[in-house]
Amino acid sequence: MVLVLLYCKIYSRPIYGTAIVVDFGVKVGCWMSKMKYSSGLISQSFWFIEFKKVIKLLHDGKTYDDIKRLCLEENLFGASKENRARRMFGYISTRAKTFDSEMIELFNTSHIATQKTMTLFAIVKSDKLFSEFLYEVYREKVILGINQLDDSDTNIFFKNKQAQNEDIASWSDVTLNKLRNCYTNYLTDAGLLTISSGKKNITPPILDKELEMCLLTHYDEQFIKAITGVN
Repeated sequence: MVLVLLYCKIYSRPIYGTAIVVDFGVKVGCWMSKMKYSSGLISQSFWFIEFKKVIKLLHDGKTYDDIKRLCLEENLFGASKENRARRMFGYISTRAKTFDSEMIELFNTSHIATQKTMTLFAIVKSDKLFSEFLYEVYREKVILGINQLDDSDTNIFFKNKQAQNEDIASWSDVTLNKLRNCYTNYLTDAGLLTISSGKKNITPPILDKELEMCLLTHYDEQFIKAITGVN
């Protein structure tokens, strides 16, 4: 079942919408609605270099246990404390597990821009709220030809979600502000936003054709639409 939701601000703001909520008895790639909403990205970072190390080790035949051992015994991520290294491994391994062998191979043979897009994909696939933000806000901006992302855009998105979900409604303003900044940082690190003179300029990626075909194979057309604005 697909539910289409529209939301808008009362005064002179464009309408955002087309929130896609899918009945998750069906595999639809990263848009997995059985996930619960979470603010967990606040305690994480984009971690491109660290993610790249893990994917490279998996490509070379290492197991997750091997990589965890490297994190704890050899400080693979350069963490300040062992507990931090343990937490980073947990987060990054969760992202890496969204890749199958085909995606791992593609990541290791791609240029840096595509690797960053794939890192974003892994994050999106493991976080329901961020995936919906990309589709409902970022994509709509691209479609409407609006070149900037404002704080008010994210605030509208959160207010809409609070009206729909009790868990999100219970989050404090401090949490929402941190999450908004987190989304901005992730999109900037992935190359989907460029910050200039305090303005967040939207810069949709030119998607690598091999990655596009791989994502379509993985039933992740929604991610392609979200970051490129394609209908």
